[in-house]
Amino acid sequence: MKIFKRILLILLIALLAIQFVRPAKNVSTDKSKHISTLYAVPADVNTILTKACNDCHTNNTIYPWYAAVQPVTWWLDDHINEGKKHLNFDEYNTYSLRKQYHKMEEVIEQVKEKEMPLNSYTWVHRDAKLTDEERVSLTTWAQSVMDTMKAHYPIDSLVRKRN
Repeated sequence: MKIFKRILLILLIALLAIQFVRPAKNVSTDKSKHISTLYAVPADVNTILTKACNDCHTNNTIYPWYAAVQPVTWWLDDHINEGKKHLNFDEYNTYSLRKQYHKMEEVIEQVKEKEMPLNSYTWVHRDAKLTDEERVSLTTWAQSVMDTMKAHYPIDSLVRKRN
């Protein structure tokens, strides 16, 4: 029984100690490279992006209360960084034309296939679940971004030729 108490005490001390090791928060107000500076984002699409996408796909996350508890903070930080690695609406203007175009293709595919938003996100954030109407709005907007790009740039600057 002594060994069990000792292990429990060590685990408790470790749990308390990790509370002081925190990654930097994903908080920024810089919108100078945001997708909306290049392409129109209608109000309904902005609402959808805010509720279902921005926490993981921008430089500004709204953290829930449980984000203050380790090791949850590390898990969330990893999740956010992974999301931003795939698509960051706040850094969209830094992408090459080809990458911008491809990211909109991915938005359409993942939203239609109901791969986004992730189930692990909507499980906690129930309001982030997209209705069929919201999925149509989001994919229609992404297609309009692609259409705008096609109207302004040669297609070979947007899509790689397949051999």
